[in-house]
Amino acid sequence: MAEIALLLEALDQAYDRRAWHGTNLRGSLRGMSAEEAAWRPGPGRHNVWELALHAAYWKYVASLRIRGEKRGSFAYPGSNFFERPDGLPTEKSWKADLVLLGQYHAQLRATVAALDPSKLEVKLNNWTVRQTILGAAMHDTYHAGQIQLLKRLREETTWH
Repeated sequence: MAEIALLLEALDQAYDRRAWHGTNLRGSLRGMSAEEAAWRPGPGRHNVWELALHAAYWKYVASLRIRGEKRGSFAYPGSNFFERPDGLPTEKSWKADLVLLGQYHAQLRATVAALDPSKLEVKLNNWTVRQTILGAAMHDTYHAGQIQLLKRLREETTWH
């Protein structure tokens, strides 16, 4: 069970627990308004809102893969990236999508916590269960960094 605990720690530090690497995914989103989350650095570029839903989607996919389930239905039709906002940005819809991210994180965490450690080397497509879990944590960390950069870019372009 020590390895499962370590994998859970990696998921938690990447998402919402204090980590030496800096801001985690949830921290990078904390305090953002819907307008800030909807800002695009340029045409055809993803915004913070889309990155948050993208992270939620891959938590959902990782959970299903680890449990050996076929894709069900994510909260929104489609896959990978979801154009947001749908219409004008509202605080209500932004907050709802943040709740969704938290729910998919909790689902992934529960899936890992219930995992038999002997299953960590099982292959899922091209990756083992262990690699999938670590990849999910690294995915959150990667996008947290992207979001931090987008926030700084937005500040520099809207204030100067």
